[in-house]
Order: sequence, then structure tokens, then C-alpha cells
Amino acid sequence: MNPLPLQSILLSDTPLIDVRAEIEFKAGSFPSARNMPILNDHERALVGICYKDKGPDAAKSLGHELVSGAIRENRIDTWCEFISQNPGAKLYCFRGGLRSTLAQHWIQDRGIQIEKIKGGYKALRQSLLAVYEDLPELIVVAGKTGTGKTEFLARVPNKVDLEYRANHRGSAFGKQLSEQPAQIDFENRVALDFLKLRSGPVLIEDESRLIGRINLPLLLQKAMAEAPIVLLEDSVENRIARINKEYLVEQFEALSAQTGSVTKAQDELERIFLDSLGAIKKRLGPERHRSLVNLMGVGFQIQKTGDFSAHNAWIRVLLEEYYDPMYEYQLSKKQSRIIGSGTQEGLLEYADYSPKKP
Repeated sequence: MNPLPLQSILLSDTPLIDVRAEIEFKAGSFPSARNMPILNDHERALVGICYKDKGPDAAKSLGHELVSGAIRENRIDTWCEFISQNPGAKLYCFRGGLRSTLAQHWIQDRGIQIEKIKGGYKALRQSLLAVYEDLPELIVVAGKTGTGKTEFLARVPNKVDLEYRANHRGSAFGKQLSEQPAQIDFENRVALDFLKLRSGPVLIEDESRLIGRINLPLLLQKAMAEAPIVLLEDSVENRIARINKEYLVEQFEALSAQTGSVTKAQDELERIFLDSLGAIKKRLGPERHRSLVNLMGVGFQIQKTGDFSAHNAWIRVLLEEYYDPMYEYQLSKKQSRIIGSGTQEGLLEYADYSPKKP
């Protein structure tokens, strides 16, 4: 997979000045981009209203009026300082039009040269979306909940970690303490991950079309649905211990650090888990949901003594009565694609495949 010119800009982490408004940047950007708007959100909104009511010439005049004098000089100062700290930086707006052209001219008036990206953000974004049309060979890593698929992927170089990029563990209980990225940011960063690997096979965790609120790109979904599968296996006891550690102990420690209070962390963690359990109440059924609420309550009560082991009771029930049967049903429809199975050590051989020669 040879990178296209615009892909090479992103692949090399070229510093980028994004002069779009803050709201545009938050909706989607690139890892090496810094948002330094020529028009901030408020100014952009005023110009947009003017454009609608009075036309393009009046809107252009208003834009110059809003960004003039000290405001203009401060923005140019910010751009020039970034360029001095990041030689080779490039500039863009949404389509590579008026905003980036004007910013480029103002910077050049200071005696500093900077290249404007032709086609702007839109062209850069399209160059990344093209990656999904030419994906490398994939191997899907599947396995029951708690077998350590993410842990396994961390041990291999040729992987794309979708859950890491989505900032979500992928299940009803998978929400992280920090927010998920914007959909476009997720797509851009995953495309860059593939671009950096260039060739396959690339290991990728088995996922549904949604990771939290993030949608997998359709072309990636299709490629994953056709890819060979390796099954990661582990004992129920190990799976329970791993889930307890990752979901409960580590999240509790993070919440304690975040809130500065053990009591607040305890209460917040219990709320998070009861909410997550509530999200699958219909599928559990009222009786099983009620039983799990009671078991979870006991677990959190005993946790106050510093003992997390009582949580293992409800974790076991969820695995054996909910997640495992669902997984086994889904796997039954994929049998023809399975090429191997085993523990983490056993599956490492699949990470050592040599890339296919062209």
C-alpha cells in the first residue's frame, strides 16, 4: 500500500495549522493538526447569517471587519509562532479556499512562507477514506469476553486496536471514564493506523458494527466479516479474574485519583455498573436482572472493606448465562473462517506471518 501525496503528509505527522472554527475542528481533525481559527465559532456564525441574508460580498466584508486590528495581528502572531516552532508546517481550511488563502497571505506579509494544502481538510479526509478501499490482509482475533483479546493485541506489532481508538471496551460495561472521540476522528486515526502498517496480515479484534457509540466504517466491517479468524481461549477462572481487575479494580483506582475520594469513587463505580446492567435488562429478563442487581450490591458492599473478590459471583453469572451463550451462537455462524485457536502464547505465531509479496 503506497501512500498518496496527501496521505504522506498525515503519515509523516507533518504539523498542520487548521484555520477552521472550533466547532468544525471538534467534529473531526487529524492527529498532527492544531486548531488556530481565522474565524472563531461566534464570528463564523455571524458571517454565515450575513451570507444568507445579504450575500457573499457582504459576508466577506463582515469577516474582514470582525478580524481586523489587534484581533488580526494576534491571530497572525499565533500562526507565525507555531511555524517557527514547527518548520515545514502546512495550512488548510475546509476546502482550501478563502480562509486558508487569506491566512497564507497574512503570514507571507510577515515574510514567512507556508504551503497551503490544495483541497483543504476535505481533500485530506478523502485521502484517508481511500485507505478503507485498499485494506491489507486481516486476521480477526475472536474469543469469549474476558479472554484478553486487547491484552493479546498489545503484545503484537502488526495490529490495529479498534477499542483503543474508540476509547471503549466494546461491551455494555465497556464505557471508559473519558469520552469517546468524534466519529470522524476515530475513522481518521484508524485509517492512519492501517496506512502505517502498509501490508498484512494485520490482527484486529472481533467487533460488532458499534463500539459504544462509534460506528465501524462499512468497508472495514465488510473486510472483517470475510477475514479468517483465530480464537483466543482461556479458563473461566482466568477470565473472571481479568474482568475483575480491568473493569473494577483499575477503574476504582482511576476514579479515586480523579475524585480524590474513595467514597465518591465507590459510589460512582457502583452507579456506572448498575446503569450498564440496566442497559441489558430486557435481554437478561426481569428475574435474572433482579438477581444480578442483588449480587452486584453485595459485591460493592464488601468492596468497601477493600475486598473485590465478591464481585466474582455476578461476573460468573453474566459470563456463563449471558455473554458466553451469545458468543457461541455468533461463532457458530463463522466456523468456516476459523484457522486456529489457543492461548495467547499459542496464537502469537499468527503475529509472525511475513507480509505477502506483491
